[in-house]
Amino acid sequence: MGNELRNARAAVWTSRRVRRGASKIRVLVVDDNVSAAQALATYLSLEGMECEAAFGGHAAVSVATEFRPHVIVMDISMPDCDGYQAALALRGDARTKEVAIVAFTAFDESELRQHVVDHEFDAYYQKGQAPSRLATLVTLFAH
Repeated sequence: MGNELRNARAAVWTSRRVRRGASKIRVLVVDDNVSAAQALATYLSLEGMECEAAFGGHAAVSVATEFRPHVIVMDISMPDCDGYQAALALRGDARTKEVAIVAFTAFDESELRQHVVDHEFDAYYQKGQAPSRLATLVTLFAH
């Protein structure tokens, strides 16, 4: 991650890159807060990305297998199926195992890492920062 983005509230954890060719970057925004998910998806769309929103972990898995995003921006604290469970399910599916997944949460990075089982997330981005920084991070994963 570029030095301009690396701080205690944002970090790239893996070298995963997703080939997008000439198409727009497809981004799936996942949050159980419907308004927040829709707002972020709208913002990223204005940044030139093709976006869909899913409202919970189970919906994330379902939408991702159809939409085939390059990057998923995944909330962590969601009822029924949290971001950890959804990310593990996505990694276990051949159709979505290579997608880049950004943990998008109010947790700090050290707290999030305590709960990570494997390499289910490729980056960390703490909520409350400018969405333009998140857009920059998302673009790092697709080429």
